[in-house]
Amino acid sequence: MSNLGLTNQFTRGLRNLGVKLEDLYGQETDAGLGNGGLGRLAACFLDSLATMNYPAWGYGLRYKYGMFNQVVKEGYQIEMPDFWLSVGNAWEIERFDIQYRVCFGGTSEEQRDPNTNDVVHTWKYSEEVVAVAYDVPVPGYNTYNSLNMRLWSSRPSNEFDLVSFNQGDYLKAVGEKQRSETITSILYPNDNTSDGKELRVKQQYFFVSATLQDIMRRFKRTKKPFTEFSNMVAIQLNDTHPALAIPELIRILIDGEKMSWSNAWDIVTTTFNYTNHTVLPEALEKWSVDLFQKLLPRHLKIIYEINYNFLELVKKRWPDDMEKLGKMSLIEEGQPKMIRMANLAIVGSQYVNGVAELHSELVRTDITSVTIIKGFP
Repeated sequence: MSNLGLTNQFTRGLRNLGVKLEDLYGQETDAGLGNGGLGRLAACFLDSLATMNYPAWGYGLRYKYGMFNQVVKEGYQIEMPDFWLSVGNAWEIERFDIQYRVCFGGTSEEQRDPNTNDVVHTWKYSEEVVAVAYDVPVPGYNTYNSLNMRLWSSRPSNEFDLVSFNQGDYLKAVGEKQRSETITSILYPNDNTSDGKELRVKQQYFFVSATLQDIMRRFKRTKKPFTEFSNMVAIQLNDTHPALAIPELIRILIDGEKMSWSNAWDIVTTTFNYTNHTVLPEALEKWSVDLFQKLLPRHLKIIYEINYNFLELVKKRWPDDMEKLGKMSLIEEGQPKMIRMANLAIVGSQYVNGVAELHSELVRTDITSVTIIKGFP
């Protein structure tokens, strides 16, 4: 109503019916799609793009339970599920015609092409889910421009195991459905446990895989060559949660489109841009190498290749500086070895910024665990 300039008209019309607009606002449940600075920046970013008449898309996950509802009982905070979709979402449009397969696990194998002698990578995955699109319009202020926010909901590739059901194993019969739908059940699941960490990584890859498949589908409809990809597509990474999009796009271009590494890397590093949300080393996202080996073996190989090529550049610029090499590496040595997602986002992006001008300056000058920016201004 505000963006269309109709607030006063609705206020008067509802008053004639004995209803206050403020009371009506209270009846609408907040969408459980984001929290804190990340959610606020994403919402402002889309609103600004729409208002300034840019042609853009927003992407996210359609969380069923949001984060949590706070209830104070006997002086203590109690966290209750936020089932914001209990009465549906009037603004969303189900797009069952837009579905993509997302895979996890298995092994990544290499073999030589007998005709070209090139190395061919094959990801033999062990788990598969389906991403289903839900579209939410984002109207701009005082303009006819409206963007689309596409949210992904996870569904099973096999809804029901009839064989297991007939054998009396009723839990197994619906097990795949429960496991797949867990991916988009709740915003920010607790990652203090190994299962929680696995779910977080699954959420992040599910998000970027479905999104890049959707972007690739629209690009291919233009019939343009891939040399035009970064001229037509710019992808903004809102913090490190979607940083897996960098190795995923490389995988699509090399394994799917049979592109060389150098050409794929050129496209990636002119397509992505990264917004950093924190300069605190302890808050920078890291995931264990073992977890990636279990869930995303092909992507782990790609990250190692990115890191090798990047560290070769570091060696040429700062020979014999092993301390700098260790800090700038995408892999943090130790037990267990960890993948530094902020380093990955910076190395794979064309532009890097903070959430404000002051924060961007802090990123350039004060960030300690990501010294890449200092090294490569």
